[in-house]
Amino acid sequence: MLIHHSRRTFLRGAGVCLAVPALEALARPVAQAAATTPPRRMVCVGNEFGMYPKAFWPTEVGRDYRLPPLLEPLDEHRDRLTVFSHLDHGLKGGHFAVHTFLTGVKSSEASGMPDGGISLDQRAAEFVGSQTRFPALTIGSEGGLHGGPMMSWSRTGTRIPPITGPRELFRQLFVQDDPEQQLVATDRIALQGSILDAVLGDAKSLRRKVSQQDGHKLEEYFSAVREVEGKLQLDQQWQNVAKPKPTSDEPRNEGLTKDLPKLYDLLVLALQTDSTRVATIEVGGSFVASDLGVKKGYHGLSHHGQVQASIDLLVQLERYQVEQYGRFLGKLQAIQQPHSDQSLLDSTMVLFGSGMGNANSHTNSDLPVILAGGRFRHGEHKAYPAASSERVPLCNLYVSMLRQFGLQVEHFGTSTGALDGLESLG
Repeated sequence: MLIHHSRRTFLRGAGVCLAVPALEALARPVAQAAATTPPRRMVCVGNEFGMYPKAFWPTEVGRDYRLPPLLEPLDEHRDRLTVFSHLDHGLKGGHFAVHTFLTGVKSSEASGMPDGGISLDQRAAEFVGSQTRFPALTIGSEGGLHGGPMMSWSRTGTRIPPITGPRELFRQLFVQDDPEQQLVATDRIALQGSILDAVLGDAKSLRRKVSQQDGHKLEEYFSAVREVEGKLQLDQQWQNVAKPKPTSDEPRNEGLTKDLPKLYDLLVLALQTDSTRVATIEVGGSFVASDLGVKKGYHGLSHHGQVQASIDLLVQLERYQVEQYGRFLGKLQAIQQPHSDQSLLDSTMVLFGSGMGNANSHTNSDLPVILAGGRFRHGEHKAYPAASSERVPLCNLYVSMLRQFGLQVEHFGTSTGALDGLESLG
């Protein structure tokens, strides 16, 4: 059944609203025959305090690098991942710059950028549009030292709040509203649409009367309205499409540390059922060390002061995070996709890293970055120039990822092009 081309779809088609790829998706049928190759997917995992550098970076470059302690849990996947050295955004700010991991841009400076402060995941989600029920899922927990990693950002500089536990994620993925709830939701969507129509009409009339400076403020306002408008249209489209059946019971929330494996497992199901093709997992300061038998706090251990006992405990916490990442890669690799010789990992690029390079010294340089899957040629530790005059922006990697995802992009954030040396398998 083709999607009805409403007034909003026409306005979007006239270039007033969201990006063209999302509009093309709105013009497709809801249920579409599977392509000959599986759709591309993207998952981004980030934490708030980075990784202890001496336990994370290999000392050798190329394919024959020895695995340092924090990478040992990834041994079985080393041919399916790449470790990067000396990539960052060239920013300072310590904890206050961690949120730039997927943007390359501080939120306070985003309005001056061509694409605002949009994050990598949300840029990919624009391209997916309405092809999936959830263009993107942001998963994690509120809290942390300064609100957590805060990885997902819209074009207008609005933070995308995370789904805060496996129970909430399970309900979004699998629990269908009853008929009465669906009717209430439909009425709510219609009412909000009517309000937006009225507000947008008034704002357009006002635009003809204001100064150039106020005109820029109005444009920012229009962008925010368009985001809401697109979300309403997506909600309306999926109201009568049944959610997939769960294969397990609803999980309990036990805190981020214990919940992390459950969140990864649910994300596997979300990708496998094509409920989403883009997701982020935020590991913030609410990660409780005591749940792993460590009596000191995560943040305190990240400021270890070169005390070896504290470093050992910090590495224990970080290794657990890497283990769960590796377990997630294993689950994706074990799933063969229908009518394809590719595993789910083959079609899913999975980024792991942080906006913090070294929490002990509050630096945001030399960010820990791993990329797995996604039909890239992997198996190496790639080291880029360390000298400040020759640094390669991390956003160059993001350009390569977006192109592999299917977007025809020339830049993203603070990029200077695509990342040299990262080859695609097609």
